[in-house]
Amino acid sequence: LAFGKFAGRAGLIDFLHGLGQRYLSLGYSTPFLSLGQSHMYPSLAAAKAAVIAIGEEIATFGLPSGICPIVFVFTGTGNVSQGAQEIFKLLPHSFVDAGKLPELSAARSLSQHPQSSKRVFQLYGCVVSSRDMVTPKDPTRCFNKADYYAHPEHYKPVFHERIAPYASAIVNCMYWERRFPRLLSIDQLQQLMKNGCPLVGISDITCDIGGSIEFVNKSTSIERPFFRYDPCTNSCHDDMEGNGVICLAVDILPTEFSKEASQHFGDILSKFVARLASAKELLELPSHLRKACIAHAGRLTSLYEYIPRMRKTIIELPPAPTNLLPDKKYNSLVSLSGHLFDKFLINEALDIIETAGGSFHLIRCDVGQSIDDMSYSELEVGADDTATLDKIIDSLTSLANAHGDPNARREIELSLKIGKVNECGTDDSMAKEGSKVLILGAGRVCRPAAEFLASYSNIFSSSAYDHDIDQIHVIVASLYQKDAEETIDGIRNATAAQLDVADIKNLSNLVSQVEVVVSLLPASFHAAIARVCIEMKKHLVTASYVDESMSKLEQSAEGAGVTILCEMGLDPGIDHMMSMKMIDEAHSRKGKIKSFTSF
Repeated sequence: LAFGKFAGRAGLIDFLHGLGQRYLSLGYSTPFLSLGQSHMYPSLAAAKAAVIAIGEEIATFGLPSGICPIVFVFTGTGNVSQGAQEIFKLLPHSFVDAGKLPELSAARSLSQHPQSSKRVFQLYGCVVSSRDMVTPKDPTRCFNKADYYAHPEHYKPVFHERIAPYASAIVNCMYWERRFPRLLSIDQLQQLMKNGCPLVGISDITCDIGGSIEFVNKSTSIERPFFRYDPCTNSCHDDMEGNGVICLAVDILPTEFSKEASQHFGDILSKFVARLASAKELLELPSHLRKACIAHAGRLTSLYEYIPRMRKTIIELPPAPTNLLPDKKYNSLVSLSGHLFDKFLINEALDIIETAGGSFHLIRCDVGQSIDDMSYSELEVGADDTATLDKIIDSLTSLANAHGDPNARREIELSLKIGKVNECGTDDSMAKEGSKVLILGAGRVCRPAAEFLASYSNIFSSSAYDHDIDQIHVIVASLYQKDAEETIDGIRNATAAQLDVADIKNLSNLVSQVEVVVSLLPASFHAAIARVCIEMKKHLVTASYVDESMSKLEQSAEGAGVTILCEMGLDPGIDHMMSMKMIDEAHSRKGKIKSFTSF
């Protein structure tokens, strides 16, 4: 009962899609560039047809000699690997044994000779297993699979020596545990890159974060499936340009073929339904089915009782972020970090709060992406009196300190902030004034801008524990109040305002309340808005071209210390941003800009 083959299929299609973009950034146009991601096709059959089409293009026109031979290395032989190979086999290809990889490398040297323009009309695949990845530490012994699984400490990794130096792409499909040697470490990749390894990317379909491939240290989303890892600086980047390798690490790949995957899963699951439906008690079920049961007899099972308690606080969230626990006189902000869910510590924490007669409101929750990652939750805990609140805090502290044993491994860290609620139900000690941005105009461009700004602290937090970043409160102002209200519907940190920008008094009042103004109005309004911003010493961003009336305000803006950033829309904003990106990259490499021409 698994989705492995669907993960393999989607993972390779998505990787081919990214490979086209990566090769383009390196200066090579390839047929991969025309392939979409798996979820862009209405069915698995349609996606396969698209792969076949680019395969025909490769067979007809070939691939640039500068990147050939392109070698795909598949780790493992299970369902995931089978699914990935199924897609790979739709392209013109040849499979080679691991021992033949050095010969392909020699062919690469010839194909990349300065005088060579020969194109290559196929890809190469190599399927490797554990015997290709490790070797006994004792040179007198031979590899034995059973012995390796029983005593992995007796073996050392050799994948980085025997396989990786010849791979263009590594498709990681194998099961791995921490007791086994890593497939590829950060140090090994750094050395490979220094030696001129042709590796372009990793498709980590198994998505073991920080696992067999050490530098795949975060998961990615279907919307943004890749990150670029630069081994020289040991850093991750969200673009496709620059040094390093691209990494795909999506942990929900089968959902890209939701119809076929659901049908497959349902057909197999139906074989278990009768036993599940007829069981009167959970104890009648085998262990694997019992632990998989989220609900039984109309109730959540014990392992999942925390879910409605946490959801309840979100459902009851009031429109404004203040007075979250109006029925409690005293409250404190409690931050919990640790193995909250895999060790069920969140259950214990909520039990402590409720058993003592307190209540809580979930403010934030970030779940760790691997078994080693810690999760983070931020709760506002309330009580009717300080004695009860103190008792709750003491109990949570005991949980955090592993019941008072300083030598015990701390599974959860607890930081507390206590404040007294005044009669109005607000906690002055907890109030934290964030930045405010005024968006003028409520057209179609406004909604995504408001959503992005309102989620600023979530987007730019470097980790789940970087929770001191201010949230941005967005004010959307429009000539018609209704338009502004519809625009911010569902955005928590946003409010609507009615404003006629011709009314300078009201415009000045709104501008005075914020740090930055974003004008999404027609260009003819910008000069008047800019003059108000200069007077109020507030920064301004516009999406329109600079006209003469705006240019005349340059000295006034400089004198007031105000930044007016114009032309930040799609056109010509993209041109400006891409140009500055190239200029900054050149400067970072100690280069000099001798000329710049924009077409």
